[in-house]
Amino acid sequence: MIHHRSLACRLVASGLTLGGLVGAAGCGGPSHADVRRPDQTAGNDESKRLAPRDSFEAGKEVPISADTYYASGQFLESQDRLDPAMDQYRKALKLDPKHRQTLYQVGIVLVKQRKLTEAIEAWNKYVTVTDGDATAYANLGFAYELAGRTTDAETAYGKGIRREPTNAVCRVNYGLMLARKERFNEATMQLQTVLSEADVNYNLASVYESLGRKEQAKIAYRKALKLAPNFADAQARLDAMGE
Repeated sequence: MIHHRSLACRLVASGLTLGGLVGAAGCGGPSHADVRRPDQTAGNDESKRLAPRDSFEAGKEVPISADTYYASGQFLESQDRLDPAMDQYRKALKLDPKHRQTLYQVGIVLVKQRKLTEAIEAWNKYVTVTDGDATAYANLGFAYELAGRTTDAETAYGKGIRREPTNAVCRVNYGLMLARKERFNEATMQLQTVLSEADVNYNLASVYESLGRKEQAKIAYRKALKLAPNFADAQARLDAMGE
């Protein structure tokens, strides 16, 4: 478990996170405000929202856009119906191959399905379409990491950090990967760039615990609590470890 205040998001989805996948923090991805919904057209003008009356009366078919298929895919994905959601996303991309929100969700779904080769391809496309967005690189790095391609993951995280040095998702993902590889000094440097000291210690403690280093985990949890006495998650973890 990664404490939600830490922004330890791993793979960032629109409005949720996926790392494992792992938890929920909501720290990146295309903004919901960027997606035009049926009730959010410019100015909220009812006359603009509705199809012209004569189109309905004449029985004309209202054209379906990529946004329509994207919204349908989002609904299906929210119900964990991943295959039907992907069908809708593919239809959206057939109409608009560079539809950013759809490309993003395709990457999310493919990781959920553990179709990692396809996920890596999808995130590479998203990197290209966004002209090297830092969070896109963070998600590409996470997909590489899940596939066991840690060298490629490190390269992707590095590119994201160079693009946006304060990008929390890249820094935290990279830091956690380094910690799991027991490169703790390097991990700490990455995490300290974007997290408080209490959160750095909590996240390192979580990794220590996952590696079976219980005493080091306890020390790091105690440090987190000393820095933030009301850190309930750190206290809960210590309690669970018999402290």
